[in-house]
Amino acid sequence: MKQIPAKADVEAQETFKTQTLEPLVEQAQQQQIHLFFVDAAHFVMLPFLGYLYSLTVRYVKSASGRKRFNVLGALNAISHELVTISNHSYINALSVGELLEKLHQLYRDLPIVLVMDNARYQKCQLVLEKAQHLNIQIIFLPPYSPNLNLIERLWKFVKKEVLYNEYYKEYNKFCTAISDCLDQTHTTHKAALETLLTPKFQTFENVTFNP
Repeated sequence: MKQIPAKADVEAQETFKTQTLEPLVEQAQQQQIHLFFVDAAHFVMLPFLGYLYSLTVRYVKSASGRKRFNVLGALNAISHELVTISNHSYINALSVGELLEKLHQLYRDLPIVLVMDNARYQKCQLVLEKAQHLNIQIIFLPPYSPNLNLIERLWKFVKKEVLYNEYYKEYNKFCTAISDCLDQTHTTHKAALETLLTPKFQTFENVTFNP
């Protein structure tokens, strides 16, 4: 069983996928543009409970407090290169501007196109003006469409790889585990991510909803 955001517009998603997203992927595959999927992950230092079959009850220790490690990432749709900005406070428009600057410095050979959701700190005048100044095009997803944002799969992979059923006593070790996993997307985890991050997107036409 899969979850679908209750407010998702299925028709709008399908139209966006076929008329906008798939043509952009094709341009990126033909090396006409650099296409990145952008999103922020807020990793809270609490236990992520995974699945475990056991005849006895198992317990996972839980850290006290709600310390967060924030990662704003841009994932290349074709090469799966990852560019990140991270902090221990919060992600805001300035963080997005910093990411845009970093992308502009790293990828000067082709036009840059970013696909991102409608978070207020992303869809604001400061970010739009920064993108225009750097000649970066931003494409906003339809509302409630995490299934169309490729980088969402990477965040789920990180949680499964280093956070599920794990207890980190120290906050710095928690952050290091996440950072190391992200740093190894092109080495240790390359084979697994090649399949997971294929730029093909599911929409929800002709699906059966559970009453």
